[in-house]
Amino acid sequence: MKSYVVACLVALVLSVVATPLVRRLALRIGAISTPGGRHVHARVVPRLGGIGLAVSWIVPVVLLSLRDPAIAEVVHGELVQLFAVVIGGAVICGVGALDDARGVRPLYKLTAQVALACLAFACGFHIQAVQLPLLGAFSMGVFALPVTVLWIVGVTNAVNLIDGLDGLAAGVAFFAAFTSFVIASLSGSVLVALMMAALMGALVGFLFFNFNPARIFMGDSGSYFLGFVLATTALGGGLQQKASTAVSLLVPILALGVPIFDTLFSMVRRVLERRPIFSADRGHVHHRLLDLGLTHRRAVVVLYGVSILLAAGAIAVSLGRSWHVGLALLSVSIVFVGFVRFLGYFEYLHFRRRQKSRLRDEFTQRLRVAVPRLIVDLSKATHEPDIMGVMQRVTTDTDVLCAEVLVDGKVSHCWNKSQGDCAKRELTEVTFPIGAIASMATLTFRWNSDSDDTPPEADVLLQILADEFGRALLTAGSKLAHGSAPNLDSVGIPLPATQPQL
Repeated sequence: MKSYVVACLVALVLSVVATPLVRRLALRIGAISTPGGRHVHARVVPRLGGIGLAVSWIVPVVLLSLRDPAIAEVVHGELVQLFAVVIGGAVICGVGALDDARGVRPLYKLTAQVALACLAFACGFHIQAVQLPLLGAFSMGVFALPVTVLWIVGVTNAVNLIDGLDGLAAGVAFFAAFTSFVIASLSGSVLVALMMAALMGALVGFLFFNFNPARIFMGDSGSYFLGFVLATTALGGGLQQKASTAVSLLVPILALGVPIFDTLFSMVRRVLERRPIFSADRGHVHHRLLDLGLTHRRAVVVLYGVSILLAAGAIAVSLGRSWHVGLALLSVSIVFVGFVRFLGYFEYLHFRRRQKSRLRDEFTQRLRVAVPRLIVDLSKATHEPDIMGVMQRVTTDTDVLCAEVLVDGKVSHCWNKSQGDCAKRELTEVTFPIGAIASMATLTFRWNSDSDDTPPEADVLLQILADEFGRALLTAGSKLAHGSAPNLDSVGIPLPATQPQL
């Protein structure tokens, strides 16, 4: 335990010293994040904070693994895994730093992530089986490599996606590291515990500069580094052996629940919106919290709280008995459902689907084709019967089932697609006044719809048609569009004064 404390403190001090130096470097080479677009910060902030994180973590891990007798003796048989994580973390941090400073194509970044995930697999980080309660173990077999690569690449990018608010990714990663540290310590996985102790220290030191208002961002260099280290160490032998008594891979999934949850919902949202799943937007979990009215800091604290609950659930799942596992999973499920409802994700997705259907529904499309022709014909009609004949075509050229003119609440004219359409109660309807201000005539349209709401574009088109119908009736001298002029004096509106005598 003493070595773990030393690793944590050394990493913390190095992080506090290295981060300001990296900040100066980022400003000098132009590795900065500008406000606007999806970014929520209001000023220019340097990036590359991941370099300070990586250096602060690598130094104590390597030195203690090679120089501390208590650690070196235990880690001697796991040196290959040690250097796989160290080298992989350094390389992915370098790729992210290059992206922060100059920009790297997504395909190149993905290629590097896949290559490093394959390296980790070759060095012993495997997902050979997943064991679930009541269902038993599921062997991956020949799918062990692709599943492992998918896990490492997925977690790496999940941490990158959650890095949207000051201190958010660093704080979430801290709680995930704490979870792995507790489980590794109790299970005797010295290497994983050492790595996580150093990572916690580096993250605490970095948060001095990264918490709101941030003076430096970790950038892709930091998020890729954290994601890779957390993903690979979650597959460490001792950690998985302990967890396998319960639910195996479910433990790191819970520990990294916030970024994984955000990534999955982002993919689902983009699929429903028919957009590329890797496209950028402002629909992430932290953006949703800001849209709900939370301040920057409160949104981060809320996600810290969720991370703490998930960390507790992961530890309980890993160390508990069968009924403990069930209780922990139930509690975590309740937390997730409550969080989703609080964020309004279901309502948001429902709104987006309705919005899409409103803009592209067949009813509106047919109105767009028919209304211009009807308006032209109404402008040519000079007598009331001709005008009514044009309006009759509303039910034949569009999906409107019924259109009727009411005067003082009584039906004056009615056009139906078929007998009894106007009597249906489940129809969607809109009503517009006709003609002059004193006219008591109205025009009502009714049609079948899956929603009670009128599509905005359809509402505008029908309003234009009703206005043109009223204008045509007024031009033809129809009584429907005329009314006796209101007595302005009786309603309190002063009449024009007579011309004063000179």
